Parts: sequence; C-alpha cells; structure tokens
Amino acid sequence: MSDSHAPVAAAADAGTQTSARYTPATAIAVVVANMVGTGVFTSLGYQIIDIKSTFVLLMLWLVGGIAALCGALTYAELASRLPRSGGEYNFLSQLYHPSLGFVSGWVSLTVGFAAPTALAAMTFAAYLDSSVSHLVSVNRMTAALALVAVVTYVHGRNHKASGGLQNWFTVLKVLLIVGFVTLVGTTVEAPQTVNLLPTDGDGTLLLSSAFAISLIYVNYAYTGWNSATYIAGEVENPSKSVPLVLIGGTAVVILLYLALNAAFLYAVPMAELEGRLEIGVIVAQQTFGSTGALVMGGVLSLLLVSTVSAMLMAGPRVLQVMGEDFRLFRRLALRNASGVPRTAVYTQGGLTILFIVTSTFESVLVFSGFILGLSSLATVLGVFVLRYRCGVDRQAGSYRTWLFPLPPLIYSAIMIWTLSFIAFNRPQEAAIAAIIIGLGFISYLLTEKYSAIERKPVLKQ
Repeated sequence: MSDSHAPVAAAADAGTQTSARYTPATAIAVVVANMVGTGVFTSLGYQIIDIKSTFVLLMLWLVGGIAALCGALTYAELASRLPRSGGEYNFLSQLYHPSLGFVSGWVSLTVGFAAPTALAAMTFAAYLDSSVSHLVSVNRMTAALALVAVVTYVHGRNHKASGGLQNWFTVLKVLLIVGFVTLVGTTVEAPQTVNLLPTDGDGTLLLSSAFAISLIYVNYAYTGWNSATYIAGEVENPSKSVPLVLIGGTAVVILLYLALNAAFLYAVPMAELEGRLEIGVIVAQQTFGSTGALVMGGVLSLLLVSTVSAMLMAGPRVLQVMGEDFRLFRRLALRNASGVPRTAVYTQGGLTILFIVTSTFESVLVFSGFILGLSSLATVLGVFVLRYRCGVDRQAGSYRTWLFPLPPLIYSAIMIWTLSFIAFNRPQEAAIAAIIIGLGFISYLLTEKYSAIERKPVLKQ
C-alpha cells in the first residue's frame, strides 16, 4: 500500500516551524463547535408533522447520536494508527488509493467547507440583525464578511490565538445551551408531558417511513463529529488524544441535543411547534416573555461564531496536506513561523467570502453532503481494510475500535440507507454528485501528471 506523495512544501520551510500544537481541549472544542449549529434549533417542527410522540422524537436524536458515535469510534482507530491532518483525504489516500483521497480533498477545497461556513456566517448575520434591529441597523452581508475576515485572520496567526478563540467561543456555546435548558426547565409555567419511555403506538412509529425520513435530517445535524481528524497532525500526542477527542466530543453533543429537544417539548405544546422553523425563538418567547425572541436571536448568533471558527480551522488542513502531496498546490502547505498553514487558512477564508458575496452555495449543499457522506462511508469501511492489511495494532497506547465490528457496521448500514434515500428521492443531486466525483478523478489525473513526486509506503503489508 503506498502513501500519498511525500511532503514537499512542508519540508521546504521546516526550519521555520515550531513545536506549537493544539491541545486536546481545543480539538474537543472543534468537534463540538462543528456539530452544534442551527440544525438542532430548527428541525424539530418538521419532525412533529408526522411524529406526535415525545419518546419517538427523542429517539430520533438518540439514534442519530449513536450513528455519529459509531463513526467516531471507528475514525478513532484510524486516527490513532494514521495520525496525520487532512481527515478523509489522509485516510482514503493511505487505505485505498491517492486518487480517492484527492477527490475527497477536492470536494473539500471547492464546496465541502466553504459553502457550509458561508451559510453559518450568513445565518449568524441574520440572527444578529433580528436581535439588535430595534437598536441599530445591521447590514447582513457586511456582518457575515466581517466575521469570516476576523476569524480567518486570528486562525492565520498562531496556535495559541487560534486555539484560544475556538476554546472561548465553544465554552460560551455550551454554557449558553446549558443555561437555556436550565432556565426553560425551571421557569415554564405550564409544562408539557415528555415521555422518556415508550407508549402505545410508539413501536410502529419507530419503524415507520416518517421516522426514517426524519433521521436523515437528524444525521445532518450531527455532521462534524469527525472534524478533529482534520487537525490531527497539529494536536498534542495525536495517537492517544484524538480518539478521546472524537468520542468525548460526540458524546457531549449527544447529551446537548437530547437536553435541548426535551426542553423544547417540555416548554411548548407540539401543536404550536408543528411545521415551524424558528423553534428556539418560539420556545424563548413562550418562556421568557416578549423579549425572548430578541434574546434568542442574539444567543444563536453567538453560537454560530464558534461554528464558523471551527470550520475555518479544520478546512485549511485539507488544503495543507494536499499542498504537501502535490507540487501543483505546494504553496498551500507553506507555514508561518508558528507552524500555522497561513496560506491555506487565507485561501479557505477567501473561498468562504466568495460564496457569501455570490450566494451560490445553497445549490451545492445537498450534493456536496452526498459526496461527503460517500467519503465517510468509504473511510469507516477502511478500518476493515486496515486490519486486513496490517492486523490489529497491539502496541501500548494504541486505540482499537470498541465492540468491533459493530460500530463500523452500524454506521455503514445507516449511511447506506441515507445515501440510497437521497439517490432515489433526489436523483438530480445524486447525478450532480456523480459528475463532481468524475471531474475530481479527471483533476487527479491532470494533477498527477504535473505534480508527480516519488511516493513512499506508509502502511506495512
């Protein structure tokens, strides 16, 4: 099995690098911030349309969390044994072939990170405007651009500044969510019944198409559990810490999601939430009075700062390792005196700004999500490839997937079902995804032709 290309640009400026690293706490912050966005505050109203059971609704978020945790458990072994930044780009390149890693990285370069980051930044601006519009006028595009520019600059400085920004805003995010849940639980005057155990008819609902369809959107809300693998090469002691980060960060988010949805169902009758998008605002208004909606808008805007920050931290590392592996992109691998891939960070920020200005990102979210789902599926199945070729790593301190092979099998089954549903019900997006993948392979062949470098093996046969 051959590795992706030997590092080029990174070696060129190795003399300027330092030993600065991100702490495991920062890596956990990246996982939590990447996962917790606006999805958990907006999707419950549409789930209630076909599901009127509080137990089944909470089971949606538990099942989605189990799927994410199974993925994290599997990625943890891959990250422990293949500890390099780049996420799926690194794993697919080493486990299968550099072309598969290149396609995954190419998608990340074009839409995988820039589009969702732009969406989060524009949502931040919308919530900010709604919360302060009675005091001052906010230009939404300017606010979104300013957020991306400031966060990009900070992440391009050094690990201390970058990690500090991520840590503080993620801690703030968690505290705000915990505070919101606590206040709702203690101040609601007319609480609704929330069943934590199944009642008559719940078994049928759990096996219904409505549950399956709703689970797709819950899975989208959990995306980001793998984000620590994108910065694995810059985390302290990655072989030991990254597995704990992946599992711990995902477990924290599962608890937050269950608590939030239980609070929503506890505070407001389902009939008033049915079909509504602004769930968080409705609950805040019902609980805290006429100013609740304004307060919630401000809270959601603050939550999204850490989401934008986490994406602008993780995404550039894919560009960096591609620059290390291909001469054509070698400038993306250049690091500053602090060891930060500043060019890659600024490139990711620039792409995000381009999406904000042109507002073209919305049309690519579904098919880019489809492609990224294929990447994660191939990566999870790669643990079987790794064990077949290299055996089980028995070295002290190495991580092996808990309850193997159940986690990769469970994750793969859920992901295959989800991708099949998209392909069947959204054939146009699936077709576009296939075209994007095809163009990715063509780009790989062209890049390989003009970037050919001697490769060296990494995985032992």
